Amino acid sequence: MKIIKRIALTVVVIVIVVIVGILAIFSYRNQNYYKLVKTDKPSEAQYTALGPYKVSYQEFDSENEAFKKNEIWYPSEMKESSSELPLVIMANGTGITASKYKAVFKHLASWGFIVVGNEDENSRTGASSSASLNFMLSLNEDSTSDFYGKIDVDNIGIGGHSQGGVGAINAVTKQDNGSYYKAMYTASTTSSFWGQENQLGTDWSYDVSKINIPYFMVAGTGSFDAGTAEDITATEGQGITPLWSLYKNYTDIPDTVTKVMARRVNTDHGDMLTHADGYMTAWFMYWLKGDPQAGNVFYGNDAELLANENWQDVMRSQ
Repeated sequence: MKIIKRIALTVVVIVIVVIVGILAIFSYRNQNYYKLVKTDKPSEAQYTALGPYKVSYQEFDSENEAFKKNEIWYPSEMKESSSELPLVIMANGTGITASKYKAVFKHLASWGFIVVGNEDENSRTGASSSASLNFMLSLNEDSTSDFYGKIDVDNIGIGGHSQGGVGAINAVTKQDNGSYYKAMYTASTTSSFWGQENQLGTDWSYDVSKINIPYFMVAGTGSFDAGTAEDITATEGQGITPLWSLYKNYTDIPDTVTKVMARRVNTDHGDMLTHADGYMTAWFMYWLKGDPQAGNVFYGNDAELLANENWQDVMRSQ
């Protein structure tokens, strides 16, 4: 009997050690994704890595219980600098609030941005992103705030993943302060199929034809993102962001708007937030900071994105 108890105890200890090990590996991968993501070209590698700035963090309770708090990452040298910094609002994916992907915020802030998110689990309407933007604009006008006069209000961007892609679109096109945004980015935006009344509901719907700012949209070729459906009428095989949806969103945006779409190969829905992060950073570096090297990722006959083996189905408006 003692032998059996010892064996059982040993098994329990081994299981605990394995679980702790798996959690440790997961935590390391989550916090250090920018060291692990496969890159194929120089600029992709450069902007996937951490930027040159050390990063600080502040949070403020929100007046809205659903949003809980505003979480802000920013270059540590901001307080001593007289320069204004571009601002990026990030809209949450389903189940992935700002506190659950801190490393992504830190990464973008390390490239010289003020980056803001919240804890809203229903970001799709754009309301929480709008509230976070208003909060940051109020801090920019508050002489007692560390952010007083630090935000470049002419260079504000917005990004979102999954449900947050819907939220980013609606923040730009439906919210009263949507005109503040200069550029936008979405990863694996939930398709319009799911925004139908007989699916997730019309509060998941959006209208990209109202977008009038530069827009970079991406998705993955993995099965959860891509699915097998070929159009919105299919009742089976609808992925979160199938190619038909990405292409429809691209074509529905007016041709007068600068737009880029691409799909990352061998990457599925949950990994798009981190695996496309380098090119998201490049997009905002170009449009909000005027970085010409970042622009070379997307534009010109030799645009890096066109020759990158990690990406396919690339389309550009110019």
